Amino acid sequence: MFAKRIIPCLDVKAGRVVKGIRFRNLKDAGDPVEAAHRYEQEGADELVFLDITASAEARSTRVQLARAVSRALFIPFTVGGGIGSLEEIRRLVAQGCDKVSVNTAAVKRPTLITEGARHFGSQCIVVAIDAKRAGRSRWEVYVHGGRTPTGRDVVRWAKEAADRGAGEILLTSMDCDGTGKGYDLALTRAVSNTVPIPVIASGGAGNLRHLSDAFQKGKADAVLAASIFHYRKYTVPQAKRYLRKQGVPVRL
Repeated sequence: MFAKRIIPCLDVKAGRVVKGIRFRNLKDAGDPVEAAHRYEQEGADELVFLDITASAEARSTRVQLARAVSRALFIPFTVGGGIGSLEEIRRLVAQGCDKVSVNTAAVKRPTLITEGARHFGSQCIVVAIDAKRAGRSRWEVYVHGGRTPTGRDVVRWAKEAADRGAGEILLTSMDCDGTGKGYDLALTRAVSNTVPIPVIASGGAGNLRHLSDAFQKGKADAVLAASIFHYRKYTVPQAKRYLRKQGVPVRL
């Protein structure tokens, strides 16, 4: 059985780690390079860096900051935010990033997924989906950092992304993000049951039970978490020890 992954997320705005609730009311949470180093020392399996205003501001991810973070790491590192071309992917990979996360640009031009997978390998292409509930068993895809609805169905879009060569789906519940009330397990399960690639659950972790629920009830392959780690409510080792006791296979 493959080990489940714990992935701290660095949402970055203006060079600082920030965290909000449902993508709003952002608060400072520290320096991204310092945070990256701390999470590696704690035993995080991977790290995700998201330049959360890049798409809305119609600019590229801050390559210099991504480079600084990547130099502090030996664990796999994913970068996302405003990435819209093969050249931008190439630049980030050249700076030491292991994977890139595409969202808005992939929705606008789905062939970006296909092209990225062909040139850099599926393992390099993570398709991020910001999902908002639109009915009892339906979620809508949002872009531009959760600002713009698209009318696309999340589960169908996740399947298309996988069919086009994506290596992973980074699935964020906008309804649960920052609330600390747990992941949207129905959303996570719906996508996990549909696609043949790993699904990373994101949005809502408030305690360690929420992590185990994402794995055991949501069928996630990895969990993304921010607030519970940024503000030292829990450490990565605490999370892994708890999950091991719950029967979730993790690397200690």
